[in-house]
Amino acid sequence: MNDFKFIESSQNSVIKQICKLQASSKERYENGQFVIEGLRICKDACENGIRFDKLIVSDEAFDKFYGGIEILAENSCECIKVTDPLFRKISDTKNPQGIAAVASMPDISTNNIDLKGRYIALENISDPANLGAVARTAEALGASGIILSADGCDPYSPKVLRASMGTLLRMPLIMLDDFSANIGKLGLKLFACVVDKDAQSIIDVRFQDGCAVIIGNEANGVTAETKKASDLLITIPMQGAAESLNAAAAAAISIWEMMKI
Repeated sequence: MNDFKFIESSQNSVIKQICKLQASSKERYENGQFVIEGLRICKDACENGIRFDKLIVSDEAFDKFYGGIEILAENSCECIKVTDPLFRKISDTKNPQGIAAVASMPDISTNNIDLKGRYIALENISDPANLGAVARTAEALGASGIILSADGCDPYSPKVLRASMGTLLRMPLIMLDDFSANIGKLGLKLFACVVDKDAQSIIDVRFQDGCAVIIGNEANGVTAETKKASDLLITIPMQGAAESLNAAAAAAISIWEMMKI
């Protein structure tokens, strides 16, 4: 196993940097790094070719999960052991396992678009639980990837990574700085899912390769600009007094319909 450097001071520059990466989306994107926490998600990352810049393990976890840590250590450029209280300081959870890793962000540019793929696109989704749920559904149903707006919640934030149960480390991601201006430039046929009785029922839409269904913000839906950029407005028929669906539920139905052959 790789040698572990021991750190016990909260004033150590490495510890300070990890705390910043955990707390700040701006820090993550400026440095091109994010933190993965927990034995299972770290293993998932290893299995998906994500190499660690740093592996951080608490004293207790080092003894408890030695076999698993040995595998993670071989995947890391630098290995660090910290005291249990210090790990709790850097952790984003109340009861941490004592295992975390710092990794470089993968490529999330439009270079990764498959013009024959079928994507779910999320415009300004603000709830980490929703993004995590959509990611899990997208993977389970075989979607080609997820297109995100940069003004939505950060897919590499600790809360979103936990909510996705590691899915966002496996699914191809594409992030657009100006969603409404750039979504139409991807070369995909765009279907904006809206609450509008005049829109075409999603049940009647015949999806083909090279498309994306757009789900809007939880409170405001798809923006007017993105609707204009879309090829077709579609809607999910609803019964009773329901006026709209939760964004994750709407995305799940949309992905199911989109992936039908």
